[in-house]
Amino acid sequence: MEKKILQYSYWLGVACVVVAVVWRAAGATGYFGESLQQVLTLTYNSFLKGALVFLLTAVATGAYQAGNKQ
Repeated sequence: MEKKILQYSYWLGVACVVVAVVWRAAGATGYFGESLQQVLTLTYNSFLKGALVFLLTAVATGAYQAGNKQ
């Protein structure tokens, strides 16, 4: 049961990372138009949040691989 929880939470997390990266990239390139462009600008905070997302993805990948070895 724990392996299934680990597997589902890993893939859900990967899907969330993909959505977050695509959403941020679309906002930074102005895809949403000028109304949301003021809110979704590319700042240092964007890079900080991106680094945290990828760090958590790396940790989740390590946990997923460790769970598969057992």
